[in-house]
Amino acid sequence: MQGDSTPRAAGVHAERRWPMAAAVLAAVILQVGTPHRGRVPGWWLFPILEVVLLVFLVVVDPGRVDSRARFTRRLTIGLIAVMSAATLGAIVVLIYDIIEGLPGINATDLLGRGAAVWFNNVIVFSLWYWEIDRGGPPERAVGADVPPSFAFPENATPELVPEGWVPTYPDYLYLAYTNATAFSPTDTLPVRLWAKMTMMLQSTASLVVAILVIARAINIL
Repeated sequence: MQGDSTPRAAGVHAERRWPMAAAVLAAVILQVGTPHRGRVPGWWLFPILEVVLLVFLVVVDPGRVDSRARFTRRLTIGLIAVMSAATLGAIVVLIYDIIEGLPGINATDLLGRGAAVWFNNVIVFSLWYWEIDRGGPPERAVGADVPPSFAFPENATPELVPEGWVPTYPDYLYLAYTNATAFSPTDTLPVRLWAKMTMMLQSTASLVVAILVIARAINIL
């Protein structure tokens, strides 16, 4: 049974922290670099809190993602939840600005904001997939008896991958990206209800942002 201590995942399959950390920092940069017009009041609190939580997470679980402590997982989920709230706020404000016809907005600013929101949407959902599938990265590393939520192509072709292969963060980033561009599963299939509903939510958000931003930008041009 897991406790609040910091048991570690044994074996060589525990993935490194830096890909996930790089994705979080990329999301922060996109938030800060988005044009100021139409931002949520107090928007600057989100990137600051995200950086603080990421630094804390790296300190308590550096190197490889192998801490199975409840506290570490709660910290990770808290970070992703804050990123989700920031992305949701950006989507709502962007949709409002487009529908209301924000005075003075130009196609460049609109496309820039839309692209930033779209990529943040990909990053946030990739982190949710990564953290929840099969109990999270530390549980996957030790082969915990948690049913998978996604069927990756590597699962169907084990002869083409190293023995003991388990998905890592780049696999979930690819999953989120293809789901956002195709608006449907591609080579990786959701096999649990939560995964299906979450992928549907991501596709809907991506579709709404893409349609509204492109249509409005064409209208302005």
